[in-house]
Amino acid sequence: MAEKKIINVLVNGGEASAGPPLGPQLGPLGVNVLAIVNEINKKTADFKGMRVPVKIEIDQDTKQFSVTVGTPTTSALIAKEAKIPKGSSKPNTEFVGNLTLDQVISIAKAKMQDSYAKTLKAAVKEVAGSCVSMGVKIEGMDPRQFTKEVESGKYDNLLK
Repeated sequence: MAEKKIINVLVNGGEASAGPPLGPQLGPLGVNVLAIVNEINKKTADFKGMRVPVKIEIDQDTKQFSVTVGTPTTSALIAKEAKIPKGSSKPNTEFVGNLTLDQVISIAKAKMQDSYAKTLKAAVKEVAGSCVSMGVKIEGMDPRQFTKEVESGKYDNLLK
């Protein structure tokens, strides 16, 4: 029976290379490292500039491989949508960005598969929680206030 080797790495979207961390892990397995790197770059091109979790599954007998790409972290998606390099160093007092409700819903939908949230409403609240720790406003208000409005049902018609 063929033995499968699974390698999990975090790469910059569209910028994987045969150097560390991939090269040293893949080289000893006798696979075509460049083919794997090219496949990763093709699949992560949409996440340029973000750290993306990637799972590489290799059949050690046939040297066949498959690449599965996860979603970037919630904070990386928030930073991209808010067009900021990173979160605030003083998130409780200094706000560095603002997201629209549509952007928050978009991030929540992207993260649903990796989330414990059972509903879109719960996923939106998770994204709002990340906005709190990053110092990013939602619809021009403190994310904690936004969360209270979500809980009160103000956006229920959009979160079905």
